[in-house]
Amino acid sequence: MSDALKRDYDSLRLEITQRHKTLSKRLGQIAKFALDHPTDMALETIASIAKRADVQPSSIIRFSKAFGFSGFSEMQKAFKTRVVEHSASYKERVSAIDVTDYDPEQGGGHNLLKQFCNAGIVSLEELCASVLSQDIESAVKLINEAEHIYIMAQGRSFPIATYLVYALNHSDCRAHLLDGMGGMLLEQARVMTSKDVLISITFPPYSPETAKVVAVASKTSTPIIVITDSTYSPVSSAARVYFEVHDAEVHGFRSLNSSMCIAQTLATSVAFRE
Repeated sequence: MSDALKRDYDSLRLEITQRHKTLSKRLGQIAKFALDHPTDMALETIASIAKRADVQPSSIIRFSKAFGFSGFSEMQKAFKTRVVEHSASYKERVSAIDVTDYDPEQGGGHNLLKQFCNAGIVSLEELCASVLSQDIESAVKLINEAEHIYIMAQGRSFPIATYLVYALNHSDCRAHLLDGMGGMLLEQARVMTSKDVLISITFPPYSPETAKVVAVASKTSTPIIVITDSTYSPVSSAARVYFEVHDAEVHGFRSLNSSMCIAQTLATSVAFRE
């Protein structure tokens, strides 16, 4: 059996993550799709994947060979190991949720509530199955040992940041929200040192301000905890600890269930160690 056939999803995912910056534009496009949609890579045909990734099927074959496989079918076996480990895939369960159109005159409000609840349950169960205990322990250790905890988020991620500041300060931590009040965001960020920690939260469309703060933290050797949706996020490569979160989406509206759950887990774990 070749080394390629022996590889499972986790080892392939790690290799794609490590090499994605060296890939051509087209192969990089496929790499992003593969990391964001591993279940699709395991279950869909090459034609279907090519259409969704906006590439030619021949490009997917080249991508497979670039990672040591003889072709797409062999690479797909590595993605299928992930599906085997998860008895009910995230994609299959989300697809099973009734997403009928919202109609306020036909009890649409309650139907919408059911859709958000069901999608949120699936998202939370996927989060529980995918997050590693050692990553939680590493993040909590960084927070506990930090002199100051700086938290950065914009847009829909902002409520998560404000919750973390509130909860951590109630555990006698010195937590600070980098809110950029008065256009002073970078000035706020420049006080970070290697004795502190930055918690960065960002989801598409990624905030350029968050990326700038992460760049400042990297220059000052400040440890960074990242909560985002993909290794292709502009802040992922700077992370000391990285949490990949996929919040539920219904009719184009994303919830905060899973990302808030990570925040609550970190804050509560810190409180328990007091």
